[in-house]
Amino acid sequence: MGSYGSGDGQFNYPRTVAVDRRGNVYVADFHNNCIQKFSATGVFITKWGSYGSGDGQFNNPWGVAVDSRGNVYVADFYNDRIQKFSASGVFITQWGNGGSGDGQFINPWGITVDINGNIYVADTENSRIQKFSDSGIYITKWGSLGSGDSQFDHPYGVAVDSSGNVYVADTYNGRIQKFNASGGFITKWGNGGSNDGQFGYPQELLWIVVGMSMLLIRGIAASRSSVIRGIYNKMGK
Repeated sequence: MGSYGSGDGQFNYPRTVAVDRRGNVYVADFHNNCIQKFSATGVFITKWGSYGSGDGQFNNPWGVAVDSRGNVYVADFYNDRIQKFSASGVFITQWGNGGSGDGQFINPWGITVDINGNIYVADTENSRIQKFSDSGIYITKWGSLGSGDSQFDHPYGVAVDSSGNVYVADTYNGRIQKFNASGGFITKWGNGGSNDGQFGYPQELLWIVVGMSMLLIRGIAASRSSVIRGIYNKMGK
C-alpha cells in the first residue's frame, strides 16, 4: 500500500509503524506531519495531524505506539514531546518540552508501551530512556552518553517484551542493550559491522510474536539502506 504524495494513503518519508489488537496499522508519516491508520489489508481508514506545535499537530512525527486499549502515542520529534490520541485520532494529552530535565526531551525518536500501559521513550539526543505512566507522569530514566553498560550513543529504537524487559537500539554504538522494567542492565550484544550479529546503526526495534517471540531489528548500513539486520530470540543469540 502507499505511494509518494500527501493524499490519503500516500506517504512522504514514512518512519515507523504500530499495530493494534485488531490488526489496524498506524504509520508515522514524517514529512506529511500526520499519522495514517489502515486496516490489516491496507485499506485507508483515517489520518490526523498537520504541521505545527498545537494539540494534534506535529513537527515530524517519528515514533508511534499503541496500547492495549487502542490509545496511540506519538513521538513528536522536533516539538520535543509525546502526544496521546484515541484510536480515531482525537487528541487526549501531551507531555514534554525541549531540555534535559526529567520529562523533557531533545528529539525523542522511539516509543513503546508495556502490558501495564507504561510508556518508554528513546530520548535520542539526551542519550537516555525515559519511562512514564500512560498519562505522562514521569517515573524514571536511565542512561548517559558513552559506550559502557547502560550508556548510549544516540538510542533510536526501544521495545518491550511480555515480561517487561526493555530493549534499546544503541544506534551509534552499534549494539542492542537489554534492561529490566526499572532500567537495571541485564545484557548487551552486537557491535558495528556487517557480519551475523553485527549492526550498521540499528534503529527501530519490533517484537514479533508468532510461536516464539523474536526481536526484529532494522538498521542502516553504509552500503545499503533500510535493511533488516536480523531476527534474534530474546537472549540475543
